[in-house]
Amino acid sequence: MGRLDSLRVVDPVLTTIARGYKNEELVGDLLFPVVEVTKEGGKIPIWGKEAFKIYNTKRAPRANSNRMNPEDRTTIDFVIEEHDLEYPIDYREKEEDIFASEKHATKVVTDALALQKEYEQAMIAQDLANYPTGNKVTLTGTSQFTDSSSDPIGVVEDGKKAISDKIGRDPNLLVIGDPTFRTLRNHPQLVEKIKYSMKGVLTLDLLREIFDIDKIVVGKAVSADDNGNFVKIWSDNMILAYVPQVETEEDPAFGLTLRKKGYPKIDKYFSNGGKIEYVRNTDFWTVKLVGAVAGYLIKDTNA
Repeated sequence: MGRLDSLRVVDPVLTTIARGYKNEELVGDLLFPVVEVTKEGGKIPIWGKEAFKIYNTKRAPRANSNRMNPEDRTTIDFVIEEHDLEYPIDYREKEEDIFASEKHATKVVTDALALQKEYEQAMIAQDLANYPTGNKVTLTGTSQFTDSSSDPIGVVEDGKKAISDKIGRDPNLLVIGDPTFRTLRNHPQLVEKIKYSMKGVLTLDLLREIFDIDKIVVGKAVSADDNGNFVKIWSDNMILAYVPQVETEEDPAFGLTLRKKGYPKIDKYFSNGGKIEYVRNTDFWTVKLVGAVAGYLIKDTNA
C-alpha cells in the first residue's frame, strides 16, 4: 500500500473539498459513526457491563482495596476495503471551464462514494438477521401503521424498553425510512397528539416529543438502476439505536464505520496524450455492526 501512496499525486485543494462536503440527505453516518483507524485490519474491543454492576465499595481502615473482577474482553475482526471512483474531463471542457470542471468532478465522485456507504449502512441496519431475538419486530395486518387502529407509540416504546433492558441506556436515535415517515405524518394517533399545536402538522420536532427520542432523522436517499428507476434505500422500516456521542470501546454502541486515517484523498492523472484528465476519489472504509443489542428494528411498517 505504501508504494501506491508514493505514486499517487494528491490534490490538497480538491481533497479538502471532498472531506468537507456532506450530503444532507444521508443519515447512515449518524447510525454508524465514522471512527478513524490507522490499519486496514484488526480487532475492535467490545464493551462489557462492569460499570452497571453493584459492588461492595466500603473499605475498613488498613483493609485491602475492593477489587473488581473484569469480564473477559471480546473482540470483532474487521478488514477495511478500498473504494474508488474517477471522473473524466476532456481538455476542451476544462478550457471552457463551463462548470468549474474539477470541483464538479470532485463533488460527483464524492457523492457517489457517499451513496455507496449509505447503501451499505442501510442494508445492514434493515436486515432482520442482524438482530437478536427481542430486538426486532415485523409488523403485519392491523399492527402496520397504514392501519388507522395501529399503535406506533406503543411499538416504539416496546423497542425503547428492549434496548434499555439489555444495555442499561435508552436509545437516543431513531432512523425512519421515508415511506414510513410519510405514513406517520397522517396517522390518527399522532395527529390527535398534535391537533392543538400551532402548526397542526407533524414535524420531526413534534415527533421527538411524542416518541421521547433525542434525535430523529428520515432516510430519504434513493438509488437509480441502469434504466433510471429510483429505489428508496431506506424503506418502510424504523431503527432505534443507542449511539454514543463520543465513541469509546467501553460505551455500548450499535455500529461503526471504520475509515482509514487520512482518507478520502482526491488525485488527478492524464490519459489519451494529455487530452483527458481524471479526477479520482480514493477512500477506505468498512461498516460494522458491533452491538446489535443496542439497536431495535421495526420492519414493514406499511401494508
